Amino acid sequence: MQELTADDIRASFINADDRDLELLDVPVSAALADWFALDFLAWRDPSTRRCYVIVELDGEPTGIVLRSAGSSSRARNSICNVCRTMQPGNQVALLSARKGGEAGERGDSIGTYMCADVSCHQNVRLAHPLAPGEFRASVDLAIDQAAHRMREFVRRVRDGD
Repeated sequence: MQELTADDIRASFINADDRDLELLDVPVSAALADWFALDFLAWRDPSTRRCYVIVELDGEPTGIVLRSAGSSSRARNSICNVCRTMQPGNQVALLSARKGGEAGERGDSIGTYMCADVSCHQNVRLAHPLAPGEFRASVDLAIDQAAHRMREFVRRVRDGD
């Protein structure tokens, strides 16, 4: 990713209203980030149940605001749709984003099950124990696929699909 300032981060959000931007606290980790090693920037604000994701789409930083569903899954385990890692059920949440454009103005939104702390970019880099008969795909492939799925989710929000 290209290096972003706090102003760049605030300007990147395509589905944020004035209230969202008022509540937005740019994380300290953004100032310390190794931007060239980031697939996407994501963080959660636990006080507002909002999550923020910024990816590069068509060479431009594109951010979305996500809202977490009020309760966590009752399932024992769940799989994040972005990083595809198995997590305890309370660590995967339904996150929804108001769509961009006219669809968003009508109140349309799109959601997916994602790591509740949006740490997908870190989770794909962790070594997980293998189940019997399971093989480990390339870590680089897992990283690329998670980044692709996150970009496609942001693209769907942006385009109002």
